[in-house]
Amino acid sequence: MILTSTRNPEIKVPFSKGIINSIPQDGGLYVPSSLQDLRRWIMYTDENTSFQNIAGTLTSAFINEEFSPIICEKIATEAFPHEPVIKQLDDNLFTLELYHGFTGCHRDYGVSYLCSLLETMLTMNGGKAVFLDYTRGELGSILAKTLKGKKNLKAVLLCKKGEYRGLNDEDLYWNGGNIYPLETEGDNGKDLIREVFADTPFAEEYNLTVANTANFGRLMGHFFFFPYAFSRIKNKVHSDIYYALAPGNYSNLVAGLYSWRYALPIGGFVLPSTGALTTDVSGSSLLMDSIVSMEKRNKADLSDPSNLERLEDIFSANSLMMRNFIYPSAVTDEDVDNAAKELFIKYGIFADRHTGRAYAALKNRSEDIFEDEGTAVLIARDDPALSQSYCRHTLGEAPEQSDKIKDALKPTILNRPCVTTAEEIKNVIREVSK
Repeated sequence: MILTSTRNPEIKVPFSKGIINSIPQDGGLYVPSSLQDLRRWIMYTDENTSFQNIAGTLTSAFINEEFSPIICEKIATEAFPHEPVIKQLDDNLFTLELYHGFTGCHRDYGVSYLCSLLETMLTMNGGKAVFLDYTRGELGSILAKTLKGKKNLKAVLLCKKGEYRGLNDEDLYWNGGNIYPLETEGDNGKDLIREVFADTPFAEEYNLTVANTANFGRLMGHFFFFPYAFSRIKNKVHSDIYYALAPGNYSNLVAGLYSWRYALPIGGFVLPSTGALTTDVSGSSLLMDSIVSMEKRNKADLSDPSNLERLEDIFSANSLMMRNFIYPSAVTDEDVDNAAKELFIKYGIFADRHTGRAYAALKNRSEDIFEDEGTAVLIARDDPALSQSYCRHTLGEAPEQSDKIKDALKPTILNRPCVTTAEEIKNVIREVSK
């Protein structure tokens, strides 16, 4: 796979270089320069095809110029000791649960895949790399699980003081682990990360990269959700399949759209409207960023990514297709709470606010989806036990937290000085790179 920039198709880099560099120098985001038709393989899968096999085969199709099918299978096998769960609720309604990974968060899949991918690249090609990321706490716990045993990858994380959770003593760099957590007194962590990455020679010398979805390798870990869901329900339904999801930073939406462009049969996507992706007066989808020319936009933010520019790139050749393929819907807080209650009363499902928002949007768009007997897959991103307070307030009771969730939420007390300058962070990167 050759990667190019959303802002300049003349930029072309090998896949491995794009994964290390995270974003192109022109400030855009990396996207595939060409697409393949994988319909024949996708249609061959069924309920007996494992998530690992789907991920390994698609990885091989994407990057066969750089790695053999055996290596690609190894990447997927090591990345995914777990798989999503799909459940049928009604004749034409399913849920896809993405929270059966290490920490109960959908990010487990993408981060684990990126770590496995990078570790394999570095082992085969030589070198080491360092993740430099900002976190509100949860990323540290995920990276601690996925970097365990990796020899060529370290992570330097910034977080506001007192917000780390899920890190154990053995995960910390000074105890022999792969995570070096740093704290800031205020909310300037993202600014410090931007300052470090702005020193391009330094970033290149130490192979600095990110574990968020600005990195195309992290986004790839989300690709496999959709062909996996299709493999599980293709023999149970005989109509178009729509996916209802919460927007987040649009990573799952973009991943689903890439799956569609690789020839996965998809009817469309339903999601709550936001200020960035909404509807016009006719009810058709409208991407507000498209109003601003590329020349007037800020560079992609490595510390706080959005995938809207990738979404725009996907539909750049056919804006009419976007209007008939993405179904945003305005939902209120009351809509969300009522949707969560309906899921609980009707199907016995605990829903967090994100799942409630997705279901509320689906209900609002039900005529578009179900009038031709369409099928909907409701994506539940994170374990509802991570949102006990919302469930208890909305539903009157909350799911119990498993030991896995309790471990992921456990506060981590560092008792170390806070960082205040980019140079302090650079010194830590120099240390972990020795």
